[in-house]
Amino acid sequence: MHDMSSQKVTNKQTGGDWRLKLGIVILLLSIILPVAGVPVVTSLELSATMATTFSAALLITAEILGIVAIAVMGKSGFALIKNSVFGFLKQYGPPDHVSRLRYNVGLIMFATPLVFALISGYAADLIPGFIENPLPYAIAGDITLILSLFVLGGDFWDKVQALFLYDAKVMIDK
Repeated sequence: MHDMSSQKVTNKQTGGDWRLKLGIVILLLSIILPVAGVPVVTSLELSATMATTFSAALLITAEILGIVAIAVMGKSGFALIKNSVFGFLKQYGPPDHVSRLRYNVGLIMFATPLVFALISGYAADLIPGFIENPLPYAIAGDITLILSLFVLGGDFWDKVQALFLYDAKVMIDK
């Protein structure tokens, strides 16, 4: 099997510059359509059924446009875009190894929203303002959980992946 992710892809390999540019335009449209369209549809004075139908149609159209964009760009064009985006994101991603203090802080950040989600169902009346307005609590928990993944570092992902591998063995250094 040929791995395109480790190769440098040129315009000549993508089947022409116009296909790559058209694919990028279609891909951007597939991203912009739901981001801009759904808020517009929900702000119109439509019935709930109509607003839901139009929003769903926008989302489905965006998914189809994403697939069309990849088809227009071709395999090598998509590899070029993927390598560019992931190359950019990798510079800002979590480091492979972090200090013990950072790891412990990350574990606390990771566990706190999970424990809060379990407890809040049973003790919602004990949490100030939770029953009247749970959205800020949900957003704060989601942000904390996402940030914890960056604080924990890349080694944490290896540990999570090992949970799903039957043959994975634990190696504890003492």
